[in-house]
Amino acid sequence: MKISVIVPAFNEERLLPESLASMRAAAAAFEERGWSWELIVCDNNSTDRTAEIARAAGASVVFEPFNQIARARNAGAARAGGEWLIFVDADSRPSAGLFADAAAEIEGGRCLAGGSTVRLDGDRADVAFFAGVWNAISRMNKWAAGSFIFCETAAFREVGGFSEELYAAEEIDLFRRLKRLARRKARSIVILRRHPLATSDRKVRFYTWREHLSFMAKTCVSGGRTLRDRDACFPWYDGRR
Repeated sequence: MKISVIVPAFNEERLLPESLASMRAAAAAFEERGWSWELIVCDNNSTDRTAEIARAAGASVVFEPFNQIARARNAGAARAGGEWLIFVDADSRPSAGLFADAAAEIEGGRCLAGGSTVRLDGDRADVAFFAGVWNAISRMNKWAAGSFIFCETAAFREVGGFSEELYAAEEIDLFRRLKRLARRKARSIVILRRHPLATSDRKVRFYTWREHLSFMAKTCVSGGRTLRDRDACFPWYDGRR
C-alpha cells in the first residue's frame, strides 16, 4: 500500500514548516503497517519561500500557476502514485492518531473516502462555536472539511476530482459525488472524530462575522453562483494570512 499526502500551498512560509513536520511524524502510522508514502506540496503560484521550504522538508513540489484551491489539489493528485490520497491543508497539523484512524478505515476495505472533525487554534468562544457547528454539519451530511480528506485514488479519478469551476466549497461538491459513487459500490463515507485535525483559526480571526454572514447570504441568494466568482470568495483568496 502506498499513500500520497498532498498539500496545496499559497504563500504559506509561516505555517508550512510546522505543518509538514506534523505530517512526517504522523506518517509513522503508515510506516508501522509497512506502507510506503510520499509527500507532495503543490505551490499555487506563491511569492514567498513556500516551495523552498517544502523541498527542504523532503517534499516533491509541483507548480500550479493559476491560484485556485481546486486546481492546486488536482495538480497534486495528478502527480500522486499512491492507491490512496490524503489532502491536508498547509495550515493544518494532523496527529499520528488521526493518520492511524484513517489507515484503519483503509484497511477495513469498506471505506471509499472520508474526513475528520476539526479543532481550530485559539481559545476564543466564537472560534469554538464555529468549529462545533461545522463538525455537526460535517458528521450529519458526511461532508469532509477541505483541510483533511482521504480518498481512494481510483474513486477520486472516477468522479473527476475537485471541480475547477468552484473557488470555495469544492470539498462539499466532491463529497456529494463521492457519496453517490459509494452508494453504487456499497462502500462507506466516514468522518473521523477521535483525533480532530488541529488547524489554523485564521478565517475566523482575520474576517468579521459580518463578512462571513454576508458571504453565506450572497451564496444562498445566488443559488451557489457566488462560489464560481473568485473575488466573491475573498476569505480564501484575498491574501490575509
